[in-house]
Amino acid sequence: MKLFLPSARATNILLIVGFLSVGYAIYLRYLVIETSTVSLSCATGLNTWLCLSRSIVIALFTHSVFGVAALIIAALNLLRPSLVLVGLALACAGFGIVLYNIALSSLAVSVLLLSLARRAPAPE
Repeated sequence: MKLFLPSARATNILLIVGFLSVGYAIYLRYLVIETSTVSLSCATGLNTWLCLSRSIVIALFTHSVFGVAALIIAALNLLRPSLVLVGLALACAGFGIVLYNIALSSLAVSVLLLSLARRAPAPE
């Protein structure tokens, strides 16, 4: 029985995806969302790309979209393991953990860990 384990190259790509998503989420949280100068200028009606992305991210994490998406993608990966699904779930969970969706995102990471114990899909 061969388990679903990513190769060394796939693991490096997944590490890059995880670090980039967490890094961008940290940038959004600490330099865009929680900075008072940016929030005040966006509240006065500044119409820039930064204010648009700030309002979109605030709307998404208010409704726990990152955590729910990570959990759904991780559950799909548990049913049918795929490297693309692992990467998407990892990116969504990274965003969710940094951007206030900790419970659902950590549950998604644990489901991702469970998917590593699954049998690899049979080649077609």
